[in-house]
Amino acid sequence: MKNGRDALWAISVLTIALISVPIALILIYGFAIYHDAAGFGDTVIKAIALTLFTSSVSVAIVFLVFTPLSYELARKTHRGLEAIADIPASIPHPIVGIALLILGSPFTPTGRFLESIGFDFFDTIQGMIIALSFVSAPIYIRSMQSAIFSRNEYPELLAQSLGASRLRTLYSVVLPAMSRQAIASALTSMSRAMSEFGSIAIIAYYVTQYPFSGVSAASVLIYQYYGYFGPGVAITASALMILFSLVILLTGRIMGFGQRGGRMENGN
Repeated sequence: MKNGRDALWAISVLTIALISVPIALILIYGFAIYHDAAGFGDTVIKAIALTLFTSSVSVAIVFLVFTPLSYELARKTHRGLEAIADIPASIPHPIVGIALLILGSPFTPTGRFLESIGFDFFDTIQGMIIALSFVSAPIYIRSMQSAIFSRNEYPELLAQSLGASRLRTLYSVVLPAMSRQAIASALTSMSRAMSEFGSIAIIAYYVTQYPFSGVSAASVLIYQYYGYFGPGVAITASALMILFSLVILLTGRIMGFGQRGGRMENGN
């Protein structure tokens, strides 16, 4: 064994290749071989802009709503809550779209209430944001749970001994000390939201609101292009979308310095 390169290292490199080769091929074919002009067109740019906007808003919602749950799961054992938090990641995502359709249907009490306050899910930006928040929440919850769990708990106990509530401890002690890790978890969740197809293909195949009226999310548009024009345009559009996704992922990894394998070093 030299420089730590043994059989396990070789297997790890092989498995990484299994993941990276298909992505590399899309980039090569999309930018160098097919290079279809329609794949860089205004429609694709608008679809990517819609995807980035809705994913950004959804991850902000996820951060605000689910950070307390992440802290609770990190510091106390709640098997039932953990199982429920994982449900969005374990069911086919078209089911999420159907569930939101029922939730917002005018034939249901919830739908009539939402309609009365002017909140519509179907083919709207807000419907897409809700769907993306739902499917990406488990990624954020698990990532933040792991990061908080690996932290030294002493500063939190000290704050609580001085009279701070657990909620105040979360926002005044924990989050300020791990802002980079929180951003990394949020960006990882955002990457998941950007890749979503199943739920938004049902709840918001395209949106009908300014400034994205008639625009579909990037994943839906690529699916449309593949069906209408074949692989050429779809591959070029896919390569462009992958670049944006890689930027988000790499930023998340850089922000999450000090994390290894989803765990953080104690005291960081």
